[in-house]
Amino acid sequence: MRVLLVEDEPVLNRQIDMALQAAGYAVDVATNGRDAQLLGDIEAFDAVVLDLGLPQVDGLSVLRHWRTKGRSMPVLVLTARDQWHEKVEGIDAGADDYLTKPFHTQELLARLRGLIRRASGHASPLLVAGPVTLDTRTGQVTVSGEPVTLTGHEYRVLAYLMHHPGAVVSRAELNEHVYAQDADRESNTIEVFINRLRKKLPPPLIETIRGMGYRLHATP
Repeated sequence: MRVLLVEDEPVLNRQIDMALQAAGYAVDVATNGRDAQLLGDIEAFDAVVLDLGLPQVDGLSVLRHWRTKGRSMPVLVLTARDQWHEKVEGIDAGADDYLTKPFHTQELLARLRGLIRRASGHASPLLVAGPVTLDTRTGQVTVSGEPVTLTGHEYRVLAYLMHHPGAVVSRAELNEHVYAQDADRESNTIEVFINRLRKKLPPPLIETIRGMGYRLHATP
């Protein structure tokens, strides 16, 4: 899963970036509203963490722009302001959730997980496909209750597929959601990760749809 982090304060930016990567996300970073707006326009994100007090273009203007353009990715707004009318303004601009600074990193991660789950129609933090369970809170994957060890990229591929069970997901779409913008996206690596996952998971779980992509069966 891929997240855009927009925060201009260097220390906080670095702390959140590290926490997001440790939680298994591919992370793109912007430190001003102009860069954030451009990234949100052209790149595919599963969620955005957006500070309101940004240089060049403020966060509310960026958010309004995205929503006007039809960009529907979940947005968690961060701000040092705590007045109720500013929270209302953020929600009315299209924010999906609101977190006031200072905050605990674990709360940010929990809110982000919730936004991503709800955006793909999942209420529970446990994603289940037959004997396979992925706990979005811990990143733990089990098969029939037994833990399975995955690399970071394998986990991101599986997490994206499990957030979209039954849907045909193209290789290009997986590339967009598994890698950050500056990553080296080789054309055949998604197929490599899929093959590795098939060796670790029940055979019928991930189906190849010729010429289209891959589909995860919720009940293999």
